[in-house]
Amino acid sequence: MRARWIFFALSAVLSATAAGLPEVDETGYAKTIGAQRGKVVLVNFWATWCAPCRNEMPGLAAIARKFADRGMVLVTISADEPEDAPAAASFLQQSGITGPSFLKRARDDDAFIRALDPAWSGELPATFLYDRKGRKVRSFFGEVELRELEAAVAKAL
Repeated sequence: MRARWIFFALSAVLSATAAGLPEVDETGYAKTIGAQRGKVVLVNFWATWCAPCRNEMPGLAAIARKFADRGMVLVTISADEPEDAPAAASFLQQSGITGPSFLKRARDDDAFIRALDPAWSGELPATFLYDRKGRKVRSFFGEVELRELEAAVAKAL
């Protein structure tokens, strides 16, 4: 009976994680960017435990709403642990984030970080801007002035 209970408890946790934020690895990241071809994509790496990340999220949601009709999409990727995925999903919903959202699950964090931008130390928040052809055109490390981010998005559009 105890084994059955553990199985159901584990299944519930995994279901909550999968339902809240699907996981993305290196391959999934590339596919996510590729799937948005034709749109300007703003990717934000963040975590619930990161105060600057939480502070800038409402502004990112506002930028996404402002430019959605012009072909911009915001993709958020949480660096939280799997057990924190429901809290991350809840925070995104409260912040007004409606675009694709994921939980980062890289096989090799250092390789994942280097592949995105060799200048990125892995610090959060980190935001990457891709043009309509899927080419990375700008990287932002740490909390960014939203006016600067908005100007970069407008230029990419």
